[in-house]
Amino acid sequence: MTLFQWFIFFLVIQIIHGLGTWKLYEKAGRKSMEAFIPVYNSIILMKIINRPTWWTVLLFFPVINLILFPVVWVETLRSFGKNTSTDTFLAIATFGLYIYYVNYTQNVSYIENRSLIATTKTGDTVSSLLFAIVVATLVHTYLIQPFTIPSSSLEKSLLIGDFLFVSKINYGARTPMTPVAAPMVHDTLPLLNIKSYLKWPQLPYFRFPGFEKIKNNDIVVFNWPADTLFNMYKPADKRYDKPRDKKTNYVKRCVGIPGDSLSVKNGIVFINGKELILPERAKPQYSYNVAIDGKTPIDFEFLLNDMKVTDGAGFKTEARDTLFIQAMTFENAERMKNVPGVTAVTRVVRKGPEDGIFPDFQDGKPSVTNNWSCDNFGPIYIPQQGKKVALNKKTLPFYNKIISEYEGNSLKVVGNDIYINDKIATSYTFQQNYYWMMGDNRHNSLDARYFGYTPEDHIVGKPIFIWMSWDTHGKGFGKIRWERLFTTVSGEGQPQSYFKIFLILLIAYFVGDYFWKKRKSN
Repeated sequence: MTLFQWFIFFLVIQIIHGLGTWKLYEKAGRKSMEAFIPVYNSIILMKIINRPTWWTVLLFFPVINLILFPVVWVETLRSFGKNTSTDTFLAIATFGLYIYYVNYTQNVSYIENRSLIATTKTGDTVSSLLFAIVVATLVHTYLIQPFTIPSSSLEKSLLIGDFLFVSKINYGARTPMTPVAAPMVHDTLPLLNIKSYLKWPQLPYFRFPGFEKIKNNDIVVFNWPADTLFNMYKPADKRYDKPRDKKTNYVKRCVGIPGDSLSVKNGIVFINGKELILPERAKPQYSYNVAIDGKTPIDFEFLLNDMKVTDGAGFKTEARDTLFIQAMTFENAERMKNVPGVTAVTRVVRKGPEDGIFPDFQDGKPSVTNNWSCDNFGPIYIPQQGKKVALNKKTLPFYNKIISEYEGNSLKVVGNDIYINDKIATSYTFQQNYYWMMGDNRHNSLDARYFGYTPEDHIVGKPIFIWMSWDTHGKGFGKIRWERLFTTVSGEGQPQSYFKIFLILLIAYFVGDYFWKKRKSN
């Protein structure tokens, strides 16, 4: 829906509200016209039902308002003496339209000093639960959201089994574009395995101001632009066109920002002609062929434990005298050279052409002929908002998805002519910024080299904290990676755990709370 369509929809809702409540406003000592005035009617309604004015703000927060609307319907009825279980059921079952029946057919009186204290334990529990859900949804949607790491694409920096807190406010919180959705779940309802949202209506994209911009090397959580699967970890049975904010959540390192020229040479990323220097915490991994003499036993325990090679390593013997390691850092490759029985360590560099490399194989069809691979790629331009690029049949494959899907234009090619919105176009001006996301595990990462650019409106947030790390291969308490608890994701130097400080503060809180309550009781 466009902004104009939403404005009309908003006005229609105000009229529906006014028609269903104007007599009730009058009985509460207000003017009937106040029920029709947008926003102001909500403020007055909060006064009528004896609820704080700031509730009005929450009514305009997508997803949160879905929780509050039923509460307001019920509270409105109770303010006029309609407080039976049947009244509550009808208010919710009819999506508030039961108020129409009361407004036009019932001779009700306004209860000005109605008590807001629940009369039953069940009512008190429900009220507390609803308040907790509203607060949790507000934090989850607009401030900080928990995530877990399911794959090894950022191995070493983020491990499989890391549980993260992702900040929405660093880059600016994005309001939900899918307003009719279950709170605090993503695209699927747990256990039921059905969609957690309705595709219609869709809100226009809006992002609150952030206090920092995405920089080269930032680790970023975003919605996977190419997601057309019901579940990315299961075989696709058909195409699912998901709303932007309901696409699968991904986490990668942003190596290219708007305006950059990016290329990959022998697996090394170059930005604007210069090698991209990764932070100390980043440990890029590559595949290696390790030649062995075939006589000296290789100490696999040393490889797995001392070198900290994890699940994504991919050890396998391809020949009697060769060992293939799928994911190993530069440092460990140097150490490998000193392992007894190893005669040579050679980094695997993939040459092109490679199937699936952007933009050659978009939607399963080859579009550009080149010799690119995941290790030798580009140069390409990372689109910047407001910048213009020339369009022809050679450059179009890089930008056709941006033009048609991400920025909502009609696009067609007739002969050598390119039509955008039914007009011949020889250039295109980008409407938003784009980013290039890659994994540190270079040969085990489904990233931008395959799906292309990530639009700014797909950005979710910035990982800031690892609060738990779980190793499924450990035993007992060994399953917990204690050294990773309460560590920051970004920053200079090696990660440091703040778990001890957290425990001290937690103990201090409970001890202080105990003595405070004891002193208060005395």
